[in-house]
Amino acid sequence: MTRPHYIPNHIPDPSYVRILDTTLRDGEQSPGAAMTPRQKLDIARQLWKLGVDVIEAGFPCSSESDFKAVKMISEEVGNCVGVDGYVPVIIGVARCNERDIQTAWDAIKHAKRPRISTFIATSPIHMEHKLKKSKEEVLEIACRMVSFARSLGCDDVQFVPEDAARSEKEYLYEIIGEVIKAGATTVDIPDTVGITMPWEFGKLIADIKANTPAIHNVVISTHCHNDLGLAVANTIEGARAGARQLEVTINGIGERAGNASLEEVEEYTGMHLQPHKALVGANAFVHESGIHQDGWLKHKATYEIIPPESIGIERSSGTGIVLGKLSGRQALRKRLQELGYQLKDDEVASVFLHFKAMADKKKRVSDADLIALVSNEVTKAESIWKLGDLQVICGTQGLSTATVKLISTDGSEHIACSVGSGSVDSAFKAVNLIVKILKDVCCLIYFRISLLELSRKIEPVKLVEYSVTIVTEGVDEIATAHVVIRKENNHDSTEQNVHPTFSGTEAGKDVVISSVGAYIAAINKMLGSN
Repeated sequence: MTRPHYIPNHIPDPSYVRILDTTLRDGEQSPGAAMTPRQKLDIARQLWKLGVDVIEAGFPCSSESDFKAVKMISEEVGNCVGVDGYVPVIIGVARCNERDIQTAWDAIKHAKRPRISTFIATSPIHMEHKLKKSKEEVLEIACRMVSFARSLGCDDVQFVPEDAARSEKEYLYEIIGEVIKAGATTVDIPDTVGITMPWEFGKLIADIKANTPAIHNVVISTHCHNDLGLAVANTIEGARAGARQLEVTINGIGERAGNASLEEVEEYTGMHLQPHKALVGANAFVHESGIHQDGWLKHKATYEIIPPESIGIERSSGTGIVLGKLSGRQALRKRLQELGYQLKDDEVASVFLHFKAMADKKKRVSDADLIALVSNEVTKAESIWKLGDLQVICGTQGLSTATVKLISTDGSEHIACSVGSGSVDSAFKAVNLIVKILKDVCCLIYFRISLLELSRKIEPVKLVEYSVTIVTEGVDEIATAHVVIRKENNHDSTEQNVHPTFSGTEAGKDVVISSVGAYIAAINKMLGSN
């Protein structure tokens, strides 16, 4: 289908549906899925390659890091022009207040097609308990803020009545009609808590379309959450009822149970993908049955409804380059480009050094190995701590002992030793000891407490999740470790303090070294967010 000319409040082809990807905003709200500005930019580049119509780049007012990420995406991806003239719309999200909206505009205004998306809750429970405002007050704020967004020079403004699925329909018709008068070009109807059934959500869209004044002057969008497992079904029903913009995320990640899924995978989120996931899971194009194998070998279409290459999946056995210890830098660069990585010279050099070290230990380096190497060496958060050395003593007698050397940003080396219930546990505790010794050094000097006493103090981080998976087959497999951490809650347990989570991933032939590398990567993310 030919992509129609972009008009903010109208789609010339009534059968065309715009796709809005919100992985970088709602998707990042998934626990452990925090990303650095560089990682967000890389994902935005891939979304552009995929042809996504609208990229919701983030919430610029939420942090300096998010503002930087949205601005970087707007300046680069927001000015990328495809062969058919395609340019993605770049969205900055804002609450209905002038500070948020101004900040969003400052972040996105360099894009060719910038859009401000501003939201305010319209359901009785939200207005009463969260906003503590009347219907009239919310209506006035919504109209005034849409007008303010337009006054900044932004001719593409999206309005979101948060929790629309639990809002009174007559009130929805009224507030949507008024924001259209104020200048809204897209109206997004969210099922914020994922409460509706498909027929209910479809009827909601149909009713809004039938009863809202001037609704033909805007594009209706859907934003469905997956709390009852119905986000995709609700999204499709919304489109059937007349919505012409559908909001999705990579692998359906997002707040709580997530959103409608785009069915495209990215590793930066730190989320594991189940092997039987449709289209993108590891088993989606793998055949084990002898009957299936026989048919597939004779003609692939006998057991594959679409070729994996059509959605960007390449079988390692189909590549024209076999990488090993004799391969050169240009061969590596070419294969990385075929896999979709556009790396700078220094990044290729970094990956090449680790590639050569791996190739010395393995007969052949697979695509999965290369992807793991790129993830390790290029996509990490800025290193506040680096692993210098690690020694572990373990066995069937007594506790395991780990000695860890970490190198800080100024090049200084710090060593600590700890015991634990296993190799990984003792190594993690040694890392914790180094990080909190420097944090509490004044306390250590002032109170003259011993290192043993210090190690018994509350640790700076809490391990939320730890797992190890094998990314390649055979005796020379590569292990990928994944950890999720959060800041330790030092308050009384009766206080409801919620801390963000941070994930780290590391791959290598040694499970313990990979685990410690992943743990340090997560700590670097956490420290970088402060």
